[in-house]
Amino acid sequence: MNTPSASSDLRSLPHEHRERLMAVAREVSFPEETRLFAEGGRADRFWVVRTGSIALDMKVPGRRAAVIETLGHGELVGWSWLFGPPVWHLGAETASPVRAYEFDAGAVRAMCQDDPAFGLTIAHWVGGTLAHRLRSARTRLLDLYAPYGSGSTL
Repeated sequence: MNTPSASSDLRSLPHEHRERLMAVAREVSFPEETRLFAEGGRADRFWVVRTGSIALDMKVPGRRAAVIETLGHGELVGWSWLFGPPVWHLGAETASPVRAYEFDAGAVRAMCQDDPAFGLTIAHWVGGTLAHRLRSARTRLLDLYAPYGSGSTL
């Protein structure tokens, strides 16, 4: 499991924007092995993990879905809702019982449109999370396939 990057943690948002976002949060719980979303499905919500872990996976033709990352406490689950079309690029399933904050993507997108400063903050937060995950995926791929690994201690 990864440690949340500073940019993916809700605490990285300015207090005022964090409070606005949390005002539309709903506390949810999921048992282990609950499918949160499937690759290609409609991205209409997102979560921030409070406890437990969630495996992000990717379809592999003729095989079981491959887990590409496991997310835990404080981490953002789902970014596809922000970038059109809002369709999941990966799948997600709980790897343990999970408690999380759930957000309605349409409501948050509307808030972003109504307040450009809030929208920019949310875009930076989600974009920073996405950038961190891409760097992590690159390191994992280098460790798997490069002759001498990534040279990283991540």
